[in-house]
Order: sequence, then C-alpha cells, then structure tokens
Amino acid sequence: MTVKNKCLADDTFWSERDEVLKGWPTGQEVDLAEAIEYQQGIPAEKVMVNKLQEAKKTRNTLLQPRAGVALPEEHIELLSFLRNEGEADLLPTTIDSYTRQNQYKEAEKGIRESREMGRSMLNGFPAVNHGVKICRRIVEALEVPIEVRHGTPDARLLAEITLAGGFTDFEGGGISYNIPYAKKVPLADTIRYWQYIDRLVGYYYEHDIKINREPFGPLTGTLVPPSISHSIGIIEAILAAEQGVKYISLGYGQNGNLVQDVAAIACLEELSQQYLEKFGYDDVVVTTVFHQWMGGFPQDEAKAFAVIAWGATASALSKANKVIVKTPHEAMGIPTKEANASGLKATKQIISMLQDQNLEQTRQLELEKEIITRETKQILDKVIELGEGDWAAGAVRAFSSGVLDIPFAPSKYNAGKILPARDDAGAVRFLNFGSLPFSDDVQQFHREKLTERGHQEDREVGFQMVIDDIYAIGKGMLVGRPR
Repeated sequence: MTVKNKCLADDTFWSERDEVLKGWPTGQEVDLAEAIEYQQGIPAEKVMVNKLQEAKKTRNTLLQPRAGVALPEEHIELLSFLRNEGEADLLPTTIDSYTRQNQYKEAEKGIRESREMGRSMLNGFPAVNHGVKICRRIVEALEVPIEVRHGTPDARLLAEITLAGGFTDFEGGGISYNIPYAKKVPLADTIRYWQYIDRLVGYYYEHDIKINREPFGPLTGTLVPPSISHSIGIIEAILAAEQGVKYISLGYGQNGNLVQDVAAIACLEELSQQYLEKFGYDDVVVTTVFHQWMGGFPQDEAKAFAVIAWGATASALSKANKVIVKTPHEAMGIPTKEANASGLKATKQIISMLQDQNLEQTRQLELEKEIITRETKQILDKVIELGEGDWAAGAVRAFSSGVLDIPFAPSKYNAGKILPARDDAGAVRFLNFGSLPFSDDVQQFHREKLTERGHQEDREVGFQMVIDDIYAIGKGMLVGRPR
C-alpha cells in the first residue's frame, strides 16, 4: 500500500466506513448522526478538550491513571474509586489486549470467563464487544472526561464505537501504535488506518464536537531520546491535522534527568506549533502529556514510590498539561485499585506543592533545549525531503532508510540500529546513531558526553552501558554504574 498525507475524500471515507462497521456486530449500533447528537449533550466539564485547555491556561498539571477491567460494572467501580479515592482529574479506559489485535471472539470469551470467575480475566475493557450503549453507561457514570487508551494498530472500529459511546479523547497513531507494538504490520497500512480515525474525529469537529487526539509519546518507553519521540509525535500531529483534527496532545516519556525532561516538554510544545503552522495547520491547539517512568521499577514499594515522586516532580516543573501516573506495583503486574490510587495521591501532593515553582532557566537547561531542537529539526527536515513534500510518504521512507528509528522496537519495519545510553548526569544520549541525519557537531556532542561518563567510571564507552542503564532504576540508580 502507498500512502499520502491527503485528507480522505468523502466517498472513500464513507465507503470504507461501511466495511469497518461490519467488523463486529456492535458496529451496527453506530448511528453517526445520533452519535453527534449524543456528544453535543455531554456536559462541558466532561469534555477532555475543555479540561486540557483550562490546564494550559493556568499552567496546571492534571492527573490521569491507567485502568481497565473486563466488565462494565467493575470498570465503573474501578474508575469511581480512582476518581474519589485517588483524586484523579481525568480518567482512562484502557482497552484489553485481544481488542488491540482485533481478536473480538477471544475478547468475548474473556468477558464470559470474567463473569464466571468473578474477577477480570482480561487486562482491560473490551469496548468493541460491549458496544455503544455500555460505553455510554461508563461515560454517564463518571463526572470527569474519559480517554480511550489502548495500543491498537487498526483501531478504526474501536474509534467508531467509543466516540459514539461518548468518550471525548482517543489515544494513538499510525506510527506510535505500530512500530513499538507490532512486529509484522506494514507502516503504510497503519498510517492509512489512522487517517480514517482522524477523518472521523475531523467529521465530529465539523459538527461542533471537540474530540482530543493523543499520539503515544513514550514509544517503547526504554531510553528513548527526546528528539526521536518528538519527531514521531510531530509527524503524527501533522497527519491528524490534515484529516481535520484540531486538538492534539503530544506526549513524552520521562527519562530521569530533570533538566533534560523539563527541556523536552518545553521543546515539544514549541516545535509542534512551529511545524504545524509552517505546513498550514495554524488552527490546531497543542497540549502536552508527561508519562512517568515507563521502564523497569523497583519491586520494593517504598522505592517504587520514590520513582513515582520523581516523575511527579518532573511533570510539575515542566508544566506539562497532563501527567500519566504509575503505581507502586509496576514491578508486580496489574496493580490493585488501592495501589493505583496511592500513586495518584502521591503525585497530586507533589504537583500541588510545586504548583507555584519553576525550574531556573540555567545555561544547562538552555543547552538541552538547543540540542533537542536541533536534532528534531534535522530528523523532520530529512523526513519531509524523503517524502518530497509529503509527510506520510516521508515517514514510510524514513523508517525504511533508518532516518527514523526507535530503540528496542519489535517491528521488522524499524531499522533498530540506534543505541541510547546515559551520560554521566543521567541524560539519555546516542551511543550509536544508526542512519539518523545528524550533523557532525551534534554527533560530536553525544560522543563527548558519553566519553565523560566513561572517564568517570574508568571503562570503555560501549554496549554494556546500555544494558546497565536499562536495569538501573529497578536496582535503585539512574545511571547504570559498574559495581
């Protein structure tokens, strides 16, 4: 399949939509005109865009957990607990793994088993199987906006059902929900699937419905340099804007060095607005999302709380509009609702304490912003060159050539040549550049930073540093120092 960054023609969209809705019987519940009418009746305080816009205006950071179980009654109970006990500002509906792979028969089996066993046998909420009416029960039972969070390469039917069901925020993108998640799915296919989703969101907007879209910023969540995630987020924002999306939240996964993390959020907002406006999308509103540490956690609960607190501190000082909160049970599997609420409350306390504080604009902070900006621009400018002016074609060619490359991603369409490692202060740098289009001086900056660490640790700069850094936080450190 070839793909271009061009708004889907009406006849193409409507023809495709007929086939999408046949994907599972609940698709027939979707009446788009009725869904628009339903969305128009949702109270303003339950619309995600409104909450994020207010947070951006007041420079406040809103809290949102991850959560989802198989049955609607238990899912409502879980979300209510996280709202009331955990004091979450925004809520998620995390979708189960079967639905993410469009395996609806297996999800249906999981629903039956959950009812039989008296506990969730799925790791999320199977929204496609439950359908529009049950989705509306979820939305109506809670007093705050709810986002659909998943990890689905082809989420077209999921988007149809959940948006008709009243959800006002939909996560994911054709790159960020393919390369870090799937092994054999062609990138051109997923970009095309997500053009459909974004065209659907654009259609809602044409009828005065504000749906927020959030590409998945952390990608693999393992030592992802800011310029990599920023480049992909900005491309996905441009692809969404072409289909009519007006509200986009771009995310970033915490790396652990406070200065680099704060600089990354600042650059993300500045660069995204710059590129959107440059390419003709000057009416798109961008908000930012900070994801607490996505890598390995300590098993000890007290130590895990420290990791959460560090993420809360970075999110507050970066002035991100939203933070996705982790739990102290990250190393143990699916958390209890109590553990989930504890992570929220710990994060809320720190954010409230830091509300009126700012990180001083030091030369180190400016330097981080400068290097992230330069790297991101060099990647993006090469992508648009490869696409001969087209971002969709450019993204496919960029991954094929290694100009875009995500560390530790499973996709066979990812080069997998770049290697990240921490410098002596814990900032994530490039050990191996692969085919990234960085200038000589940018590459030299990274070599010098890693050489400084090598001198401090009295060892060669090499792959062992990468391994040590991956496991460091789980062992109580940021930088993987040799013992």
